[in-house]
Amino acid sequence: GSEVPGLAYASGMAAVTAGLSLVPIGGVAVVLTVSYNGTLGLARQLQADGALVLREVDPTNLAETIAAFDGADLVWLESPTNPMLDVLDLPQIIAAAHEQGATVVVDNPFSTPLRQRPLELGADLVVHSATKFIAGHSDVLLGLAVTRDPELCARLLAKRSLSGAIPGPFEAWLALRGLRTLAVRLDRSEESATELARRLEAHPEVARVRYPGLPSDPGHRLATEQLEGYGAIVSIELRPGLDDPAGAARAEAFVEALRLITPATSLGGVESLAERRRRHPSEPSVVPESLVRLSIGIEHVEDLWADLSQALDASKA
Repeated sequence: GSEVPGLAYASGMAAVTAGLSLVPIGGVAVVLTVSYNGTLGLARQLQADGALVLREVDPTNLAETIAAFDGADLVWLESPTNPMLDVLDLPQIIAAAHEQGATVVVDNPFSTPLRQRPLELGADLVVHSATKFIAGHSDVLLGLAVTRDPELCARLLAKRSLSGAIPGPFEAWLALRGLRTLAVRLDRSEESATELARRLEAHPEVARVRYPGLPSDPGHRLATEQLEGYGAIVSIELRPGLDDPAGAARAEAFVEALRLITPATSLGGVESLAERRRRHPSEPSVVPESLVRLSIGIEHVEDLWADLSQALDASKA
């Protein structure tokens, strides 16, 4: 049948933990250097504990990434990546991992199943933080793991039962309530994100816009081939000042100056959020200091632009 077996977890991190638990003790896991910092943090901890051998690879270097699959038990992918929004050639990378006998997991919270279905591209397991777009109201913690392989699903179910990572019924109900409006929320947020990305790209105080929907974005061609929409996450790098060469202070000032958009860590909700990612000590060092990740909600696009514009002006060096 067409039904895909899936499991719900108490959080996105619980689903990530379940995915990484598929690495046999002492086995090799390949994880992108630009991954969700919780995933990288857990993988590094598992390596420190002797549970696995971790290989971190630069996702923008395809040859290096594929070379790292030799002898790997598990390959962990994200596309578009968080928060850099790099787009990977998933079919090619997944096929290369399978040639080496590795299990492939794709973390897919930015795109949701409405924009990208990695199982159709060959992935063995897809994980989602349903906390984000799927539940969509910033009021629930929930993770999902989905596979076409009944044996894999049974393995994960047994592990979930013993590890206690099952969500509560109220959280599951909230996520189902959110899921019912995912299509209209995502359409609205994505439409606004595309328009705001265009305007931000033209703004003199913005050094770079990372959004695969922009024709100028390095990932645009791949995204157009692989995705059914470019999503609602836009990352911007602000123009640094002479006394702030990395742009960290400028980015902090910009976030502080926002009035409608809320400074917060999460994403995918109906309210727009902004965050300078490098304020987290655990954020990968490859993420620029001046990068601000914007999660575009469903507010009126002109209200969002007015807020972004005034914050860019207020934070000028």
